[in-house]
Amino acid sequence: MSERLYKFSGAGNDFVVLDGRGADVSAFREPARISALCRRFRTDGLMILDQAPGFDFTMEFYNPDGSGGMMCGNGGRCIVAFADYLGLRPHAEDGAWHFLAPDGPHGAAILDRQTERWTVRLKMIDVQGIAPVKDGYFLNTGTRHYVQFVPDVADLDIEAVAKPIRWDPTFQPEGTNVNLVQVADDGLHVRTFEKGVEGETLACGTGITASAIAAWKQEGREAGPQSYRLQCRRGDWLQVDFRAQGPERFSDVYLTGPAELVNIFVSLQDDEYQAV
Repeated sequence: MSERLYKFSGAGNDFVVLDGRGADVSAFREPARISALCRRFRTDGLMILDQAPGFDFTMEFYNPDGSGGMMCGNGGRCIVAFADYLGLRPHAEDGAWHFLAPDGPHGAAILDRQTERWTVRLKMIDVQGIAPVKDGYFLNTGTRHYVQFVPDVADLDIEAVAKPIRWDPTFQPEGTNVNLVQVADDGLHVRTFEKGVEGETLACGTGITASAIAAWKQEGREAGPQSYRLQCRRGDWLQVDFRAQGPERFSDVYLTGPAELVNIFVSLQDDEYQAV
């Protein structure tokens, strides 16, 4: 049977996704192969769905430079949609998905299902700590993020503003993703420079989540349930809900947004693929 790769998009974050169950996918974990496929399909990462005892599946995520070990929020929604597309069904009686990601266990629910588009509500990890750093905030929502609020995000030269922060000694040796956020009447408008991609991506789920929590901190709101509406670069709106337990502790963190199947590719030979 020919090898198949799937291209999914989560609000503009595009991924190569493959089913690793019962197949030898070790070659797809090699950094050179990951980089080549991300360039070939113009994606922001590669994901592998595989089996995990006690979970519906496991999610492996790799950046275009081959680095891994971090969570991707938009990728999390896409891999849940991929599992549904493959015909997998959650083991939980309430129909909720439970999967293992690089930052630990996650839950998810499919709120809407169309032919090749899903709306997924993804439970993120609890966030412990948010630190004022430089002119913004630093926190970890499954991946390290710096959030800075700006008057007008649309006209910023993100390379000039964000790239020096990504490499700032303050955040080394791991580095940080950088989110520039504008507060507007209709919600938060976010642009993200991602490490590993080393450029701007059209969306970033963990960055969207970090931006919402940073906005709560910036606004000085009281503790309790919170909800924010955020727009990424492509124009999709996402929603982040969480419970602020105190100034630096956040639980019940959820990211809701779209996941779309863009295309399916079948292998030919010599790493050549054809759309089907």
